[in-house]
Amino acid sequence: MRLTELKLPLDHTEIELEAAILKRLGIAPDELLAYTVFRRSYDARKPAAIVFIYTLDIELRNEKALLARLRGERQVGPTPDTRYRFVAQAPLTPQTPRPVVIGSGPCGLFAGLILAQMGFRPIILERGKAVRERTQDTWGLWRKGQLNPESNVQFGEGGAGTFSDGKLYSQIKDPQHRGRKVLTEFVKAGAPAEILYVSKPHIGTFKLVGMVETMRAEIEALGGEIRFQSRVEEIDIADGEVRGLRLADGEYLTATHVVLAVGHSARDTFQMLQQRGVHIEAKPFSIGVRIEHPQSLIDRARFGKNAGNPLLGAADYKLVHHCANGRSAYSFCMCPGGTVVAATSEPGRVVTNGMSQYSRNERNANSALVVGVTPADYPGSATEPLAAPLAGIAFQRHWESLAFAAGGGNYCAPTQRVGDFLAGRPSTHLGSVVPSYTPGVHPTDLALCLPDYVVAALREALPAFGREIPGFAMDDALLTGVETRTSSPIRITRNEEFQSLNTRGLFPAGEGAGYAGGILSAAVDGIKVAEAVALSLTAAAPRAAS
Repeated sequence: MRLTELKLPLDHTEIELEAAILKRLGIAPDELLAYTVFRRSYDARKPAAIVFIYTLDIELRNEKALLARLRGERQVGPTPDTRYRFVAQAPLTPQTPRPVVIGSGPCGLFAGLILAQMGFRPIILERGKAVRERTQDTWGLWRKGQLNPESNVQFGEGGAGTFSDGKLYSQIKDPQHRGRKVLTEFVKAGAPAEILYVSKPHIGTFKLVGMVETMRAEIEALGGEIRFQSRVEEIDIADGEVRGLRLADGEYLTATHVVLAVGHSARDTFQMLQQRGVHIEAKPFSIGVRIEHPQSLIDRARFGKNAGNPLLGAADYKLVHHCANGRSAYSFCMCPGGTVVAATSEPGRVVTNGMSQYSRNERNANSALVVGVTPADYPGSATEPLAAPLAGIAFQRHWESLAFAAGGGNYCAPTQRVGDFLAGRPSTHLGSVVPSYTPGVHPTDLALCLPDYVVAALREALPAFGREIPGFAMDDALLTGVETRTSSPIRITRNEEFQSLNTRGLFPAGEGAGYAGGILSAAVDGIKVAEAVALSLTAAAPRAAS
C-alpha cells in the first residue's frame, strides 16, 4: 500500500520515521513488514522549521483489513503499478529498413534504447563525437577559446543536457509512468539510486558522461548501431514520404521511419527541412542573461539557520514577475553550486548556459533570467512569409553576434554588475562575485546585446526578485549574456501518430522539434516517439509480407 504526505522534522532518525508510520496507520510494530521511500521532498516555507514530506510504499501483514479500515482517507491507498510495458516487439523477419534516429541527446538516446529493447535494432546518427572526445572539444572552447562547430556543448553524444545541472524533474503529465522508466534506466546505467525518490533529482555532468557510455553499450548489445560524426545532409522525401537519408560523407541510407531528435540548435538541419518542404512553424522562446550570486546567500535566504545542512544540499529558487510592458521575466534552469558555461555552436557568437556537478559545491549559484518573446518579435516574420518559420533563428543569431562583439570578439562573454545594470551605466570592473564563465568575461553594458523590451523587463523584475530573496538584487551580483537557447524557436508539428503533418515516416521529437524542455521531458518524448515508430513498423510488417 502507499502512504503519502507523512511529515517529519529535518533531523529525524529512521527509528522516528518508522514510529511515524505505525502511529499514522494505527498498527503494531509486528504488522509492518517493510517499507521503501517512493518520494521525499521538503517544505522550506518556514526556514526555521523545515520538514521532510514522504511518500512511502509499505508492506503489511494485514493490508486488506487496514485498507478497508482506512477507506476514504486521501493519504492511504493501494500502491499504483508504475512498471513500464513495451507496446510491441519486432518481428523475427523484418520487412522494412531499420529505423533511424538522428541525434543522441536524451530524446534520441531513449528513442534508440526503447527501440533496441523491443528488438528493432535502430541506427543512431550523431553529427558530433562520442561523449569523452566531445568533452575534450568542449573544454577546448572553455579553456582556450577554440570552438569546434561539430563538437561542443550543443552537438555530440548525450546532447546539451550532458553539460548542465542534470535536472531530472518535469511538470509534464505522465500517466503511463514513462518518466519512471527514464529514471530506472539511468540508475541501471550508474546514476545514484536517490534519483528514484528525491523530489528534485539531478545528476551532474561527470556522472552523466559515464551513464551515456553505459546506455550506448546496451543499445549496441541489443543490435543497435551508433555512428558518430555522421551528419545528415539531406532527407530524401518523395510523394510526402521519407525514402532515405544522405550523409555529409555522401553515404545514402534507405529509411522509411526516421526519428528527428536533433536538439534545439541544429539550425542547418532546420533549414534543410524547410527547403525539403517539411511543415515547420515558428514558436515562442525566451532570451536574457545568466545571473550569479554566492551560493551561501541563496542558502541563507531559503533555509535560514538550516543553511549548509547536508540533507538539504545547495538551495535553489524559482522566480517569476509579470512586467508593466506585458512581458514575463522568470528564472530558468537554476544551477545551485554551479558554473556559467560557454554554449555556442557557431563561430562568432556567444551563448551562455548553466552547469553543475552532482556535488553542487562550487561557490556561486547561477540561473538564467529570461523574458518571453514570440514570433511577432522576430524581424521579417510578418513581411517575409517564406522566412517566417525560421525567423526565430535569425533573431537568436542577431543577439548572439552582438554578445560576441560586446565580449571582445574572442568568445569572452559580456558581463555587468546588477547595480550598474539597474542604473543604466556600463560596468568597468567586477565586484565581490567572481565570475565562473570561461574563457573569460568583459565588463560592459548588456543593453548592447539585448532587445530594449528585455532590458526594461529585467530592470523591473530584479528589484521584485530582491523582495522575495533578500540580496538577489545586490549591486555586485553578476549578469552575463546572452542566454538564447532556452528552447527551440521552431516546432516541427506532428499528428496524432507522432509523424510530421506532411511527411510520412518522419517522427519529430524532443526539444528541437518543440515538444520538450529538459532532460526528463525530452527522454519521455523519445520513448513516446519510439513507441509510435514500433507500432507503425509492426503494422507495416503484415502488409509488406503480403
